[in-house]
Amino acid sequence: MRALQVRYSSPNGKPYSNSRGLASQDARANLACDIGHAVVSPRRAPSYTPTVQESCAARIGVLGGTFDPVHYGHLAAALEVRHRLGLEKVLMVVANDPWQKSAAGPVTPPDLRLEMVRAAVRGLEGIEASALEIDRGGESYTADTLAELRDARPDADLMLVVGSDAAQGLDTWQRPEDLRRLATTVVVSRPGPSRGRPPEGWPAVVVEVPALDISSCDVRARFADGRPVAALVPEPVVELVRTRRLYGCSR
Repeated sequence: MRALQVRYSSPNGKPYSNSRGLASQDARANLACDIGHAVVSPRRAPSYTPTVQESCAARIGVLGGTFDPVHYGHLAAALEVRHRLGLEKVLMVVANDPWQKSAAGPVTPPDLRLEMVRAAVRGLEGIEASALEIDRGGESYTADTLAELRDARPDADLMLVVGSDAAQGLDTWQRPEDLRRLATTVVVSRPGPSRGRPPEGWPAVVVEVPALDISSCDVRARFADGRPVAALVPEPVVELVRTRRLYGCSR
């Protein structure tokens, strides 16, 4: 596994290096200039001119969500980001209590959502289901999750993967300053006209993924009224939904 070490020349000509690759906010702001096919779109002009060298730091993607249910859009994003950014793995972190959604309506119990994600990622190299937020209990805050992962893997560069719609509201999440400090933000965007981007001044790497316009809300409605879901949801997940009779689905 190859990771990146970002080395800069400061305005006074003295070298500045970040041995962990993405540990500093300045390094993350300038990453756009260097990563493979990813489009780096920081909202402020870079302070340094970067060059890239190899480093042994692992890079781990963190894709959190309710996954109610998980579908091919989630999997496509995880796989594409891992490939394009050369990540060791992507953790699909299942929210225990997604506080921004649970207030609006009922959410499937976390153990069932975790079971669906585990079924969906089985056999996908480098994509893992994570019960970290479920094990922690209570409301799920990404800042807490990143801090826990940082404690467990201080050697790793964390990459927080968010959809373009969610990216616009990152400054409304709990402890946004910790999100920026603990991880590089990776915004998943579909090809075509630009959709959501992070708030002003929030550095991000933008990765285009296949245009799979799938929503969990629509999938739930399809299960409820018997419309086809085979092209939207992995078969093991379909079987779990039917077996558990979730979303008003009758066998």
